Amino acid sequence: MRQLPEADRDALRIAQDPKFARWLDQITATGGCTHPIHLSGTTTTYETATGQVLRHYDTRDEPGERLLVRCRNRRATVCAPCSRLHAGDTYHLVRAGLIGGKNIPTTVRDRPRLFVTLTAPSFGPVHRTAERCRPRRHGGVCEHGRPLGCAAAHTPEAPLVGQPLCPDCYDYTAHALWHAHATKLWDRFAIDVRRRLASAVGLVQSRFSQHARLSFARIAEYQQRAAVHLHAVIRLDGPTGPDDEPPPWATTDLLTNAVRAAASRVVVHTPYSPAVGKLALRWGVQLDARPIHAHGHGPDDDAVAAYIAKYVTKGASETGAGTDHRLTTWDDITHAPVTAHIRTLMRTCWRLGGLPEYESLRLRAWTHTLGYRGHILTKSRAYSTTYTALRAERAQHQGATLDEPPGTTTEAHWRYLDSGHTPGAALIAAGIAEDIACVREHTRADAQLQRGELA
Repeated sequence: MRQLPEADRDALRIAQDPKFARWLDQITATGGCTHPIHLSGTTTTYETATGQVLRHYDTRDEPGERLLVRCRNRRATVCAPCSRLHAGDTYHLVRAGLIGGKNIPTTVRDRPRLFVTLTAPSFGPVHRTAERCRPRRHGGVCEHGRPLGCAAAHTPEAPLVGQPLCPDCYDYTAHALWHAHATKLWDRFAIDVRRRLASAVGLVQSRFSQHARLSFARIAEYQQRAAVHLHAVIRLDGPTGPDDEPPPWATTDLLTNAVRAAASRVVVHTPYSPAVGKLALRWGVQLDARPIHAHGHGPDDDAVAAYIAKYVTKGASETGAGTDHRLTTWDDITHAPVTAHIRTLMRTCWRLGGLPEYESLRLRAWTHTLGYRGHILTKSRAYSTTYTALRAERAQHQGATLDEPPGTTTEAHWRYLDSGHTPGAALIAAGIAEDIACVREHTRADAQLQRGELA
């Protein structure tokens, strides 16, 4: 008799457990999370004045004496169910800053708003797609004997797209150090935008915050050449934030001019290195700053929110620019499933990370992201709601309140046990995740039909 695969045998074992129904409830509550966290502990709520116990929960009553909770990983390659939830939260977070909602007034839609894309500079010529891969200089070779241009009609999926025309000419050192300073470059950019706005209307720069506030949400995305560029929603508010109207001088044109000027002028210098020298790092010449208008004639609010939400779930490995796990040795880099271009960038990060002058950049710790060490999504404090508030709202909607009733005290004692699934549990969880995704898709389609968006 042919023996069942290990996953099937394990799934049968789980299904025969007397507490299988409760275990299934837990998996469903996690949305079919592929790598749930296993916790052990208790929660007790009692009246503060009398000490009477009102509610007590103990994981000893659960299957395996443990509670499973979501891993909350944003990367779709790590956990698709949790990444979908994170993308949904990101969509609502960004959208609230564009049109209001989630305790943000709808008047933000009439404020000066831009959708800005800031790119990395060129570190050397690379192969591009069909409409862009044309040689700027016809004929000739570089000092290493390689052609100076490429006239091939590459498709977007072609392996050569994004790869250097000459790896020996490509400035891998500047690429890695630019990534390490990209967050600082953004901070300098935001400061300079405020300064230019103040100067344009005759304000003392130190008093800009008394008249207006620059609010933003930005996301980092890897281009095919493995260089990060930033997409940002930038909005002008009054001094206290979204609840405060901006001053009369705050216009979209004024904000656009300040953004363009700051992007072209701001610079960050690297620490001096005997091996590298001191580099001046700037934004690339390709800048897109498009006004977001409340009534058309610009990027659509929902489309901008959806665009940012789409990229927040992409890991480095999914974009082909690095890996989703840290690399701790030179051998890890050698065996990483990446292109030669990415591997050279990783090795450059590793070598630079060994120099004492770059120790604060922690390049070896961030080799897997090619030196970029910023968050994928960052927002200013007053832009909109928070992930924490969205999760609390969802928990309350699902019937789990996070607030203690008046006059009560809650004591909780929890400890981490493990994470992940057994083979059979992973099989069942995948089925639940697929069912939930199908239900969500049907619900979305029904809503589109009701709105007349589908024929």
